[in-house]
Amino acid sequence: MTQQEILKKVPWRDLREMSKNEIIIENNLTLPWLFLSLLLAYHEHYFLALPFSGFFFLTGLRQVHNGFHNALGTNRFLTWLTLYLNSILMISSVHAIEFNHLRHHQHCLSPDDYEGKSATMTWYGAILYGPIHVFKIHEVTWKLGNKMYRRNMLLELFSISTFAALVFYFQIPWLIYHVSVMVFGELLMSFFAVWLVHHDTHESPDFARTQRVGWKNKLTFNMFYHLEHHLFPAVPTTKLPELAKRIDHFLPEINKKNTF
Repeated sequence: MTQQEILKKVPWRDLREMSKNEIIIENNLTLPWLFLSLLLAYHEHYFLALPFSGFFFLTGLRQVHNGFHNALGTNRFLTWLTLYLNSILMISSVHAIEFNHLRHHQHCLSPDDYEGKSATMTWYGAILYGPIHVFKIHEVTWKLGNKMYRRNMLLELFSISTFAALVFYFQIPWLIYHVSVMVFGELLMSFFAVWLVHHDTHESPDFARTQRVGWKNKLTFNMFYHLEHHLFPAVPTTKLPELAKRIDHFLPEINKKNTF
């Protein structure tokens, strides 16, 4: 069954609409985790701050990922601003990630899919590939992206560099902690954001892995409904649990490989 056939068989268009409360929550989802992580780091409780930093990074990924697919419920400028601010806070050009992610959807796990390179590796190979993954995302955007993507990437890299330089020049410990943890998170992206959801799916690249265990999805903010996302990329993350139910109902024959 092709993706177009699936789009016709499963009702999904109504799931693109978000209520005002859903839009507010989606666009502020990162803030409690950022505030708590920085507050704990400010008081030198670095070990206690780590899980909150992890949840900030995860919710940041969810937020920008929705931004890539115009699924934040905001206008073009506010969506751009979300990507820009998260670039500084997450220490990586989010527009560079966007460029490669949209190519990932167009050329999923093909030679032109630079984001998906680590999907063919072993789990430890994907982890070791992390630094190369981060470099390639930016290199590919510079080489293949249009003027808008290159301009946004340069702006974000300049802003990140300025922010980091000020943090280390003035030796602000709680922000040094934040920058260090975010860099570590970026180095694990090729494992968590690519390998974990795509390994052993090359025979049917559009049928990524998914997660059907409720508490695991709550813990990961629904970010591992990846099968659903690849089949229906316009559906916001907050609507993916309902989409998963519809897929199970209308297409029970689809083989669903677990993420973890």
